[in-house]
Order: sequence, then structure tokens, then C-alpha cells
Amino acid sequence: MNNILFFLTPKALCAFLYDDYTVRQALEKMEAAGYAALPILNRRGEYRGTLTEGDLLWALKNMCYMDMRQAEAHRIMEITRRKDNIPVRVTTDMHDLVERAKSQNFVPVVDDKDAFIGIVTRSAIIQYCGQQLFSED
Repeated sequence: MNNILFFLTPKALCAFLYDDYTVRQALEKMEAAGYAALPILNRRGEYRGTLTEGDLLWALKNMCYMDMRQAEAHRIMEITRRKDNIPVRVTTDMHDLVERAKSQNFVPVVDDKDAFIGIVTRSAIIQYCGQQLFSED
């Protein structure tokens, strides 16, 4: 298996945030999606970073003072993010993809123009490996 597209969850099926969202919009989108981390895109579709529940928690404490009205006044790009998931290009080889997935729950995938095209989840890689290892069972 040499093509990361095999593992790709396309953008159309991904939950993501736009970089002009407010803290409140991000909270609502993350709650509805049910994920602990979401990619951030600009309106041109380029990957900008990753926002986690922890990032939002600290933003509420430090920027919004636990006031939801304040959460409407701040944009998510004002939030200090602990760690952005580093994207890979669609042409990335499997070794580099697996290396990246070891430290990230999902790996954002971009095309040659840096447009976000989807994600590869760590669970998709593990599921494939499990099928290969235990296919005789």
C-alpha cells in the first residue's frame, strides 16, 4: 500500500472550523461533531492549524472569563494552540504518514496548492494494519 488516498477521509466528510469563527461557533461546532480536535481552514480552503478542546478550555479561562457573550467577541485564531497537527501532501509516502500519525490523532492532507483535501485518521491506519496482520483469522 503506497497511496495515502486509500486512507483519506475527504474534506466533504470532515468536520472542520473556519479561521474566522468565533470561540462560541467553534465550541458549538466541536460539540455537534463530537471530536476533541478539529482542523482549521481559511475560506480559500487552506489548512491553518488544529483546535483542541483543551485550547478552547484555556481560551475560555484566559480570554472569555467563562462568559459566553465574550466567546462571541473573540475569533479562534486569537487562541493560543498547544500543537497544530502538521499536514502532509497527498504525495507523501506511507512511512512519513505513519511517522506523523504516531503523534497525531489525525493527519491533515493538502494538495500541491496547499488546499485542504481531507484527513487520515490514526484509527484508519490501525484498522488497515489489523486487517493485514489478522486476515487469516
